[in-house]
Amino acid sequence: MKAFLSVALVLGVYGLAGAADTANPVGTWKCEYKIGDQQRTSTLTIKKDGDNLAGTMSWPDQNGENLKNLKLKDGTLTFSAVRKIMNREIPIDYTLTIDGDQLKGKGASDFGGQKQEFDFNGKREK
Repeated sequence: MKAFLSVALVLGVYGLAGAADTANPVGTWKCEYKIGDQQRTSTLTIKKDGDNLAGTMSWPDQNGENLKNLKLKDGTLTFSAVRKIMNREIPIDYTLTIDGDQLKGKGASDFGGQKQEFDFNGKREK
């Protein structure tokens, strides 16, 4: 019985690690988030560039902002993008978890000396 539980535990741990390694960020993601009480949308596009990832983020009033420091590790996608509103540039750091065709996580920005975070969700277009 102990041997069976040990094997099951090992397979479970390796199964979870393998699942995290198979997270695929490539595609076009329709994203939603809320700032204050205002619902917002964006489109995240990620492509494979050789062994690296490359991508852009677009908002209704800003298209094709290149992503910086785009990385995927253990199923977690991280990157930065600059949101331009009027004459201001607002760098935003994203930390997102990929689960199949869904992504979920947080965006964070320094706004007037205060760090502000917001929930961020996306669904891969098919």
